Amino acid sequence: MLKKFALTFLVCLSSYTYSQQILSVREQAEVIDSILEDRLNNLLPHLMDETDIDMWVLISREYNEDPVLKTMLPANWLHARRRTILVFYRDKALNRIDKLAVARYAVGKSIQSAWDKEQQPDQWKRLIELIKERNPSKIALNYSKDFNICDGLDKTDYQEFMGNLPKKYKNRVISSQPLAVRWIETRTPSEMKLYSQLVEITHSIIEEAFSSKQITVGVTTTSDLEWFLRQKVVDLGLDTWFHPTVDIQRSEEKLVSHLYSFSGRPDDEVIQPGDLLHCDFGITYLRLNTDIQELAYVLRPGEVSAPDYLVEALKKGNQLQDILTSNFKVGALGNDILKASLTQAKEKGLKPSIYTHPLGLYGHSSGTTIGMWDAQNGITTEDGTAYPMRSETVYSIELNTTVEIPQWKRTIRVMLEENGYFGKEGFRYINGRQKELLLVGANSSHISN
Repeated sequence: MLKKFALTFLVCLSSYTYSQQILSVREQAEVIDSILEDRLNNLLPHLMDETDIDMWVLISREYNEDPVLKTMLPANWLHARRRTILVFYRDKALNRIDKLAVARYAVGKSIQSAWDKEQQPDQWKRLIELIKERNPSKIALNYSKDFNICDGLDKTDYQEFMGNLPKKYKNRVISSQPLAVRWIETRTPSEMKLYSQLVEITHSIIEEAFSSKQITVGVTTTSDLEWFLRQKVVDLGLDTWFHPTVDIQRSEEKLVSHLYSFSGRPDDEVIQPGDLLHCDFGITYLRLNTDIQELAYVLRPGEVSAPDYLVEALKKGNQLQDILTSNFKVGALGNDILKASLTQAKEKGLKPSIYTHPLGLYGHSSGTTIGMWDAQNGITTEDGTAYPMRSETVYSIELNTTVEIPQWKRTIRVMLEENGYFGKEGFRYINGRQKELLLVGANSSHISN
C-alpha cells in the first residue's frame, strides 16, 4: 500500500508549491491501517520478546482512551467503543501472537473479537477466561510513574480488573512500562519513509511563513504569523498538536527568560527591519508528529544578506547540535548524554541549554529525554536514572545557546529544533537542518544536511 503513495506530486495552495502531496482522508486511512498492521504483526512480537512480557492487557472506555491503546485503533475508529479491551499474548515457543479484542467488534484487520455476549454476558468474566486459557507468566497493564503516555489505565478499570482476577494471577500483574515505551518510541522502516515527507512539509510551511509572501514589514505581527501557520495546517488537510509561536529578538531589547518564547510575550508585536524571528511549529499527519524551531532575519533597506554576527551565531547553534548528537549511543542514559554534551559545549566556549525529547506517535513522546529547559542537571525517575537510548527512534533535537552580540549591546538566544532519526547506522537528520538564516525580503535556501 505504501508504494502506491511513494511518488512525489506537486500541490499548490495559496500560490505556494509543496513537493509532497497531502493524501485524501481515505488514502490517509489506508496508509495508517497498513502501517498499523505491520506494527502489530511484525514489531509487537519482537518487542514482547525483548521485554520478556507474554501478555499485555489494554483497557479503555469511549472518550477516555488510554494513549497507547489509541495508537492501536484502526483509522475509522476515532475513539474506543464502549469498553474496549485488547489482549496480546505471545507464545515464543510456538512463534505465535494472539491479538484479541474482548469487545463486541473486531478492532481492525488483525485484532479479532473474542467475546460473544450472548454466550458470556459478562465482559470481565470473558477476559478472565482468556487469561486462564493461556496461563501467562506475566500480565502487563498500562500504569507507569515515569511516563504519562504509558499510564493510561484508569482507576475504575484497574479496580474492576483486579477485582475479577483470580488470586493465583494477582502476583503476575506488572507495569507494561518497558513494552509500552518501546511500542511508542520505535519507528518502523515504513514510518520513516513517511517521516521524511512530514518534515519536508513542515520546513516548507515555515519557509512560506518567514517570507515576503506572508510578511509585510512594519505591518505584519507575530500573531498574524502564528494564525497563518494554524490556518495553513487546516488548509492543507493536516493537523497540529500545539499552537505555533513566533517571537522576535532585536537590537534595542534585552534578553528575556526562555519562557518568553512560549508565554508572556506581546500578542501583536509588529515585525520590523533588522528583527531576528523565531518560530516553534509542528504538524500531525498519518499519526506522526513533527516539532521544529527555525530562525529568520528581516533584511534592512539595502541589505542582501544577514549580518555576519548573526550568521556566526547560528553556526554556534549548529555546533551545539553536533556536540549533542555525537553523544547518541545505544544504552546511554539521557542524563549522561545531557551531562557530557553540556560539558563539551562549555569547554568550547558555548553557553548551552539542551532539552531534547522523543518524537513520533506523540509530540512530547515517551523514550529517552535529554534534559528539560528547567532541568539542566538531568531529570529524576523512579529508579534514579533516565531512560536508556534505543535505536530506530526519532528525536526533536531541541536546544539553544546564548550568544553575545556586541553590535546590539546584548545577548541573543539561538533557539533551534530539528527532527532526527537514530538507527543502527547512527544519527541523521530526517530532512536536513537549518544552517542558514531564512531571509525575509529575499529568496534563500536554508536547509542542508
